[in-house]
Amino acid sequence: MSFALFDLDQTLLPYDTQALFCNFVLKKHGWRRLYLGLFTAAAPLRALHLIGTAGMKRAFLSYLWRMPRAELTALSHEFAATIVPPLLYPEVMAEVERHRAAGRTLILNTASPEFYATAIARVLKFDHCFGTRILFTSERMPLLSKLDGENNKHEEKLKRMRHLMPTELSLPMPVSFAYSDSKADLPMLRFVEHPVVVHPDLFLENIAKEENWPIMRPKRPHTSRLQFACDCAWQAAGLWSPPPA
Repeated sequence: MSFALFDLDQTLLPYDTQALFCNFVLKKHGWRRLYLGLFTAAAPLRALHLIGTAGMKRAFLSYLWRMPRAELTALSHEFAATIVPPLLYPEVMAEVERHRAAGRTLILNTASPEFYATAIARVLKFDHCFGTRILFTSERMPLLSKLDGENNKHEEKLKRMRHLMPTELSLPMPVSFAYSDSKADLPMLRFVEHPVVVHPDLFLENIAKEENWPIMRPKRPHTSRLQFACDCAWQAAGLWSPPPA
């Protein structure tokens, strides 16, 4: 049995899907921009290391406050079917199809919320999907969502999918592949025989060069970290539109 593991944000597409999904929702429900007050208030706490990435994720998701779960599910499916596909890297999706043709188990493993990540995985016909699970205790989203378990980053990604693997593992997993843009995914990249990095930062690029990992650099719409940050800011405010094809 062999696997092909894929991160989502800035790996399958050049954007942060958390900001993209927020942009998608705010364009339909403009009043939800009020969440920016809470999110902006949380930013200094993050800068002071008083809250972590999981805490910021909870504050960010406040734009979904009081949304019925059925509506959230419907929006997730619409987002996955209409917004995501045109933004995917053709070169990375060609790798997905290559591994599918080879009979490998395709796993989407992301820190993004699982409620829309699973919809994306379904549209892209992945075999399994693991994301950060949001705890649903009622039929409407609370102001500050709680995580169901850990933020799906670092070693947590391996723990979440371990049950799919053979009981006796030979590491790195032979004839298996992993794709990511992030140094946070080094545990996942080192888990397989064939790691591949996509537009890595300098730290990850140096590791990739030292260990002879392939580096993919598909064309992306932004040419700098500043431009990417500006796109995220516009998306978080619901004011972003995709660049012309």
